[in-house]
Amino acid sequence: MFTKETIQKFEKLSTPFYYYDLAVLKKTLSEVQSLSKANNFHVHYALKANSNPEILKLIQSYGLGADCVSGGEVKRAVETGYKSDKIVFAGVGKSDSEINYALDQNILCFNVESTMELEVINELAQKKNKIASVALRINPNVDAYTHKYITTGLEENKFGINPYEFDTVIDLIKKLPNIKLIGLHFHIGSQITDLSPFKKLCQRVNEINTWFLHKGFDLQILNVGGGLGINYKEPDKESIVDFKSFFSVFKEFLEVRPGQEVHFELGRAIVAQCGSLISRVLYIKKAINTNFAILDAGMTELIRPALYQAYHKIENLSGSLRSSPSGQLFKYDVVGPICESSDCFGKSMELTETQRGDLIAIRSTGAYGEVMASGYNLREEAPKVFSE
Repeated sequence: MFTKETIQKFEKLSTPFYYYDLAVLKKTLSEVQSLSKANNFHVHYALKANSNPEILKLIQSYGLGADCVSGGEVKRAVETGYKSDKIVFAGVGKSDSEINYALDQNILCFNVESTMELEVINELAQKKNKIASVALRINPNVDAYTHKYITTGLEENKFGINPYEFDTVIDLIKKLPNIKLIGLHFHIGSQITDLSPFKKLCQRVNEINTWFLHKGFDLQILNVGGGLGINYKEPDKESIVDFKSFFSVFKEFLEVRPGQEVHFELGRAIVAQCGSLISRVLYIKKAINTNFAILDAGMTELIRPALYQAYHKIENLSGSLRSSPSGQLFKYDVVGPICESSDCFGKSMELTETQRGDLIAIRSTGAYGEVMASGYNLREEAPKVFSE
């Protein structure tokens, strides 16, 4: 991914910084745009993956909508050019002020997660003399077989409305004059690389969609969420996710009635592979059982390894420029400077012989890198560098 010229440019920059390869992002967006159009699918980009304004503007220019999980994200979507009728507001805990802002923007719909939330949105919409369009976030009890912290579709999770609540929800909606039910929303988890859970999801959506039809609700939207995973181990081999196979599952197994729209909310799959965290080696520390490569980037710039025990490929960019006839690799625990033992990007990572001052690339950080950064230890915010 990184040419000699690019690495030499990096040498002149202060580290750490987030690097975005916009060529990769554009190719990804072209693929999503082409396949979604061919299948008559609607794709909303999930801002929680990366809400950098420049990234958002580029994504919006390819015609994608916005999937938001906070009032701040709704505001950022509006500010970066997303049309209100393509903005969806999800999230299990929407505040009154966030709901009011979204109502003022006349967004496409709220993805609602509880009966109490329905009542609150109705009350706030009534005060504004507006009708709020909603989709019910359904908990389909489908296991995504992913990390427990990013599984969202089981009954034990905090998200969504469970099937045993359906009759209560239907009775309530009929009593709420400022609520219009337009769809169903599902999301079973993140970083799903085995497509079989999506097939199971389709089967559950078909059952639930039919149940609501029998209750008199011929709904406009089936939002099947996102969750498509990426290849963290070999990012260059699979810089663009296999969207064709992903969309094919829903084309084959989802039963869509005439006039119904199928919506997706993809985040990581769109932006992850275009981003890298570029850092510099501060020290090499030799220990009895391992060697430590201590970087100037830490969990404040990328918290996923500490939070989810997530794997990211790590490359020594400077080492790749040095001649090494043997091609010998050495094992390092790659860690950051933060005063926490969990501040570790990877243990026993195989790198070319690493020295103080070497540039290190932590790959696949376009999603949940910059957006989850913090100022812990009074760390300064890392800058953003774009390929164009």
